[in-house]
Order: sequence, then C-alpha cells, then structure tokens
Amino acid sequence: MTPHQDRLIQWLLGSLDLRTTLFHLGQYCGSWQASTAGMAQGGFHVILNGDCWLHLSESGQKQKLQAGDAVFFLRDLPHLLSPHEDAGAAAGSPRPAMQAIDLAAPCSTALACGFFEFRAPINEVFLAKFPAYVVVSRERAELREIRPLFDLVLAEASNGSAEPSPLLTKLVDLMFFYVVRHLCRRQEVEEGLWAVLARPEFTPLLEAILREPGRDWSVEQMADLTHMSRSKFFRLFSQTAGTSPSQFVAQLRMQLASRWIVEGMPLARAAEKAGYQSDAAFSRAFKKITGSLPGTLRRSVGSRLAA
Repeated sequence: MTPHQDRLIQWLLGSLDLRTTLFHLGQYCGSWQASTAGMAQGGFHVILNGDCWLHLSESGQKQKLQAGDAVFFLRDLPHLLSPHEDAGAAAGSPRPAMQAIDLAAPCSTALACGFFEFRAPINEVFLAKFPAYVVVSRERAELREIRPLFDLVLAEASNGSAEPSPLLTKLVDLMFFYVVRHLCRRQEVEEGLWAVLARPEFTPLLEAILREPGRDWSVEQMADLTHMSRSKFFRLFSQTAGTSPSQFVAQLRMQLASRWIVEGMPLARAAEKAGYQSDAAFSRAFKKITGSLPGTLRRSVGSRLAA
C-alpha cells in the first residue's frame, strides 16, 4: 500500500465518530454464557484471562478464544461466549452475574465486553461492506501492534477499583481502529469506500475529491484523473465501489459534511462546501444517504455536549 493510500486511510479513520461503552467487566466461573447480541449495535469481547468458545448462532461456527484474544462485531450478529464447546450446552448455560476479576481463581474466564455506537449515520454506510466480525488472536503475527494495548486493558481491568477505569473504552477504541485499518490494508473489504482505497489507480481521484468536494464532478473528469477511458473507468469503479461514481461522490460528501457538522460548522456552510446551492437540497441529499437530517445530527451533538 502506497503512502498516499495510507494517508487516506488515516483520514477516514479520523472521520469515524465512534462511541464505545463498557457493558460487562469481570469474570465467570463454572457454566455460563455471555453475549452483546440483540441490541442493534456493534460489540466487542476482550478475553482478559482464561479461555472460552465463541459460538455464532446462525452459521453454527465456533472458535476457541484464549487470554489475549478479542472479537469485534461490526454489526449486531447473534452469538454467545461460553466455556462449553458444544453449542447445545453453551446455549443452555445460565447467565450469572459477573464476579470481580481474580486472576488467581482456577477455571475462570475474565472478560471486558461492550458496544460500539457510530454516532454519525454515514459511518455505518461506509462500514457496511466490512466483515460482520473480526477475531484478533494474540498468538498470530497479524495485528501484533495491538498486544501492548491488550496489556494496558488487562492492567486497567485488574486495578482493584470499585468503578471501571474510563481508560478502558479509550483503549478498546484504539484496538478497533487498528482492526479497521488492518482490514483495509489487507484488502479484505469486498466493495465500497475502503475497497476503492485499496486500488492505487483511484488514489489521485480520491485525493482530488477530498480537496474539492464541492466541485461538480463529472464521470469524464474522474476518468481523466485515473488515466482511463470513460467506459473503462465507469465499469471498474462501479465494480469496486459497489455503486456509481456519482453516488460514491455523494456518499463521500456526506461523510465530510457529517464530520464538519460534528466539529461545529454551521449547516449552511457545510452545505456550501459539499457543493449544494441550497440548504433544502443539502438536507434532502443528506437524509437520502444517511437516513437522517443534518439538523438531527447537529442537535444530537449539542445534546452530547450539554450532557
């Protein structure tokens, strides 16, 4: 991956408006099951001590997890964790209350579990083509840069405080961003923005759109920047992005506009920078792509700041 592509990835990671919340922190002994499914949110489980099995309810797949492993769900996916390898025994296990973490306790599994919320709706649009879940293994060479973060998570979780450390969610945020960047660099995203990023022939075009998002981008202009004929560009880009070039530009504009709104830019100015001549046209386009109005995003940002 070229430095130009890596720079674009870093920018897009910075535009994700992510909020992580801790749901469970503690350990289980004996027979148990745990899950973050059913809440219409992404979720995570970090195995702090011991081991367990991950069971995916719909596919019937299972995977052994051990201390230092983590699983990130980018979408709400039916699943459960349990010490039982047998899916029936796992599903029939109780859901006991978690106990305080005691790394010396025998036959115990310590977990940090929680949720991801993408506060700008457009973020979910761009992450929709990612795998539904990713397992990070401490034993594999991939993502080895996460290992120090795991050690910090374990240290914070084991500090003996009555209240969970606020640093835990920040550390998990960092782990999640490493996972997203890893997927993009590995070109494991089939289509969409991240797949376009993985194609070096489209890098000059993406950089130009980000510099001038309000420009009236025609297919011919975009094809020129990729040194392709109009027909070849349209076919190859549409296959990679999973949508037409014009729709892709509209989605990228809304990603930018969402970030500007979150940062406090007036809606009229955001509309102008995104290339819209009226607030009404901008609001219609924003809702069509994100599912909500820009004013709704602005109010949600204001309520978070006031809370």
